[in-house]
Amino acid sequence: MSFLARRRNGGQSASPPTVERASTMPERYPTRPRAGSETPSISSVASEALGPEVDLTPGTTYQKVKTRVVKARPSKRRSWMIFSIGGLFGVILAGLAYRNQDLMSLDVLGDISLDSILDVLPPGIIKEASDIRKREKEAVGSDAFAVGLALKAEGLHADSPVIMVPGVISTGLESWGTDMPGRKWFRRRLWGSWHMLRTMVTDQAQWKRHVMLDKITGLDPPGVKLRAAQGFDATDFFITGYWIWNKIIENLATIGYDPTNSLTAAYDWRLSYGNLEVRDQYFTKLKMHIEAYVRTSGKKITLVSHSMGSQVVFYFFKWVEAEGHGNGGSRWVEDHVGSFINISGCMLGASKGIPALLSGEMKDTAQLNQFAVYGLEKFFSREDRAEILRAMPGISSMLPKGGDAVWGNETWAPDDEEDQKTTYGAFGQITVNTDDKLPKKNLTVGGSIDYMLESSEEWFRNMIVRNYSHGVAHTEEEVEANEKKPEKWVNPLETRLPYAPSLKIYCFYGIGKPTERSYYFRSPEDPNSKLDIVIDTAINTDIGTNPQTDRGVVMGEGDGTITLLSAGYMCTKGWKFKRYNPANIKVKTYEMLHEPYRFDIRGGPNTGDHVDILGRQSLNEMVLRVAAGRGDDIKETVISRIREIGEKVKITGEVWEDQMADSVNAPDGKTKDDVAQEDEESSDEEMEEKLREQDERSETMIGEDMEGKSQEQKEEDYKKNERVRRKELLEEADKQSIRDAEDMKKTA
Repeated sequence: MSFLARRRNGGQSASPPTVERASTMPERYPTRPRAGSETPSISSVASEALGPEVDLTPGTTYQKVKTRVVKARPSKRRSWMIFSIGGLFGVILAGLAYRNQDLMSLDVLGDISLDSILDVLPPGIIKEASDIRKREKEAVGSDAFAVGLALKAEGLHADSPVIMVPGVISTGLESWGTDMPGRKWFRRRLWGSWHMLRTMVTDQAQWKRHVMLDKITGLDPPGVKLRAAQGFDATDFFITGYWIWNKIIENLATIGYDPTNSLTAAYDWRLSYGNLEVRDQYFTKLKMHIEAYVRTSGKKITLVSHSMGSQVVFYFFKWVEAEGHGNGGSRWVEDHVGSFINISGCMLGASKGIPALLSGEMKDTAQLNQFAVYGLEKFFSREDRAEILRAMPGISSMLPKGGDAVWGNETWAPDDEEDQKTTYGAFGQITVNTDDKLPKKNLTVGGSIDYMLESSEEWFRNMIVRNYSHGVAHTEEEVEANEKKPEKWVNPLETRLPYAPSLKIYCFYGIGKPTERSYYFRSPEDPNSKLDIVIDTAINTDIGTNPQTDRGVVMGEGDGTITLLSAGYMCTKGWKFKRYNPANIKVKTYEMLHEPYRFDIRGGPNTGDHVDILGRQSLNEMVLRVAAGRGDDIKETVISRIREIGEKVKITGEVWEDQMADSVNAPDGKTKDDVAQEDEESSDEEMEEKLREQDERSETMIGEDMEGKSQEQKEEDYKKNERVRRKELLEEADKQSIRDAEDMKKTA
């Protein structure tokens, strides 16, 4: 449905302009649909100004057509502006570090404001920033409420009450302490605001003291009282201008949702799940809200969660029914929850959680240049960051689950590809071991968690063991035994879904964006470091190497934050096992390819990024359809290797045959759509042959042009040739798509 195109062109359809997009793993996910395949019910809601949305048609065998696209790159002017602003802040931060030289006092920045910063910026930078902001406002103006308005025109309206459960770090945290010296921050946000950034710079020690929980109890430290902000304002924007849930809230409002039939269930993401109930009675209040909605509306509610919020919902399902906890009984979920929308849920954890807790590092910091790292280290060193994160037990809930059975070993991993040089299963490869504090061999995921517990402080080790578990229950008896163990409730491989036959689960997540999968570790270069292990940022691989390694971080498939294995395994395979899903709850998966627009810093309407996907138009449409009681319109769409990967995971058991039969794009055997697509085989082979010819021609051109040139010239020529080659491939793929569409019309 191209309603925006019709609206903007007087009711006439118009072909949107060609937009260069970046699909970071294009060879796996070309976007050309096959002839004869079923048109998806998820309508395109991208306006002409924003460009076309890719039609991810169910039943397409995407691996056969290898369409390649241009990687998004910021313009040189914009890159220069960002570099200049970053340099200015870097100079300020570096200057602040030399407090003992009296170059400047931290008190000087106590009243720092955006206006004072703008006063010292060159006019050119300010103008460029203003132009970018203007373009963003124009894009937002044409895009806001578009999905909701279109679905309202279709006749969709608010049906089931909606409760949204945000992810980690999404909720703002406010200070409610009245003791000195934190009294000056009363009701100010120390997380999720510009005030947070200023406080981090001007009063680092007190900010750190406020955000860290007590290491022994996992609750508030003496004299500190930080609480989660409440209401829609708690999660709609992280800081001014950076939306998170705002677009979903806008579109829900368009079809009739408001504070009387929708709610944001914000929570303090620093707390362990058990302490969420102990300190804030979070799950008790959530249960009461749900019961009130069901009682007043007569409808079961729809739960919409994102990232860590999906783990919170899964834990809630166990808590609410358990005797001595929620006391709801075995039918509570069946009687109160109609749908569970799991958006980018880290059901099996996040790889980046291990290095974050081990050494305070993630790719976000490992990739910073030396100057930026210098300023960052002066305020929050690796040791500081590791200490802060360890004192937030909620962060530890996202450690990878399933051990070597899911994540692989030193020689193998289920998500390895045939041409990989190294396995993802060697999660932590040791490169330099100067003080013999590191293991003698490479670490698996399970070995990394064991090493972290063995080498960390007792308080941290006790917190992990008391609250979380990372194994696999291989039998139904083990699963049943875990029903009474709260530390198991966050792990879907050790506990089961509730017995709720009418519940519907929807898994929506992005793919096609490089994501942290494994690491190279070494001993710290500084002999005085309190850490035993750090990422070896000297390790890099050449362009095109599989897997790609960037400053010690080995990249895999996912949405930029959560790996495909974590986001997709339970949805496509794990919850097909009877012991994990005894009521045979229907689970529908819809994958969305990451195709960011070149000049949109948030990726545009086709992004698959972990956070930015909340603004993706097709995702918003699916959320609204489920809430409006039209979830059956959504057709399961799996375009990644997740089904193949799931078959390789070393977990077995009895499965629900009807769910496996309903799966689309299953790797073994044909689906109902395959027969209709077989007549496309010959054209696919022709396209593959053209791609091979393009590759050979490109290699020949590069080889001839590289002789006698410097390394920099070679790299620049390579990039130019790649751009030309990929543009040609895009044009050919577009032409083929047009031909396919014409063939489909003739067939119809």
